[in-house]
Amino acid sequence: MRQAAASVPLAAGRPAPKSSSAASSGSGSRTRGNPLPLLDQRARGARFYSHLVRSVLNTPESTGIGCWSFNPYVGCEFGCTYCYARFAHRYVLERARDTGRVSSAEFAKLRGPNGWEGFEHQIFVKDRSALLEALDRDLPRLLSRNVSGDGETLLIGSSTDPYQPAERRFEITKAALERLLREHGLTIGIITKSSLICRDTELLAALSQRHRVLVNVSLISTDPALIKLLEARSPAPHVRLRTLRRLTQCGVTAGVLVAPILPGITDSLENLRLLLEAAKAHGACFAHPSPLRLYPAVRPLLLPVIQQRFPSLAARYREAYHGLGRAPKEYHAALVRRFERIAQVIGIPTQSEPRAAAGVERQLNLWPEQRP
Repeated sequence: MRQAAASVPLAAGRPAPKSSSAASSGSGSRTRGNPLPLLDQRARGARFYSHLVRSVLNTPESTGIGCWSFNPYVGCEFGCTYCYARFAHRYVLERARDTGRVSSAEFAKLRGPNGWEGFEHQIFVKDRSALLEALDRDLPRLLSRNVSGDGETLLIGSSTDPYQPAERRFEITKAALERLLREHGLTIGIITKSSLICRDTELLAALSQRHRVLVNVSLISTDPALIKLLEARSPAPHVRLRTLRRLTQCGVTAGVLVAPILPGITDSLENLRLLLEAAKAHGACFAHPSPLRLYPAVRPLLLPVIQQRFPSLAARYREAYHGLGRAPKEYHAALVRRFERIAQVIGIPTQSEPRAAAGVERQLNLWPEQRP
């Protein structure tokens, strides 16, 4: 049950109820020390703030992920322990503090007692009107590259889930997809764990007539206990598999994004086989693997879980993941080989990186499988 919040109603979604304090404040201007405009809050603690933006599309050069990207929300209610996107939430807060939109005290409160809780409890909702105006400004750059023959891809949900529970109310993702109906010729990828995407099956089908649309249902295992340990507030595996089936039955090209694959935990032949068999049975059109990225912002959350539930792996994680936190190249290559081999036997096309050189399969043996 949602509690109505005393807030300044903005255009980030359906208007929040006005309160007497909002009415008396007039425009609700963002002066130094004032909290950000609060749109809503949930009984279980999540709070939603309006986030004005001037630009929303991230270029491949700025992110290094090889494609254009877009995230309707900063922060995510699913709050997976391994999520690498927490740094983006911190960046938005730091920018708000440095520009005087929040005080130092409010900054500390929004980040959380340990500096990371805010990512899943203090969600920034990109203002709908500002977002659509920003898309009008940003899309010409993307489209001009696409016309030049570069085959540009726009990835929605590269950092946070575009169909997280907040989308049910604010519909920012839906508004962006409706705007994209006016264009054509792009490859649009969407990453989500949520069944809420099924709300937009007709819209996705219409988009597929104008663009190449690929929906990636994110799933790391079919083991409910493991999902509960690592993704406590995310939909259960069977819910995501049903979502996959419904999307494909509605004519949407959908598959599974097996990411992140955790060394020694979800990279075993058995886990990958069971997952890919289930995906195939639910109509997956493709499967894509990606190993864990253990960035500094993730370590305080994930490493204690590894230490407690998989103690024999803790030292290996600390040793293998250093510097920028990417998986060792040899391990990554061996993992891709294993994944592609299993997928080929099961009959699911893969969208993996180039196959690795022979002989690196032994790297997987450095991570003996562990169970919680």
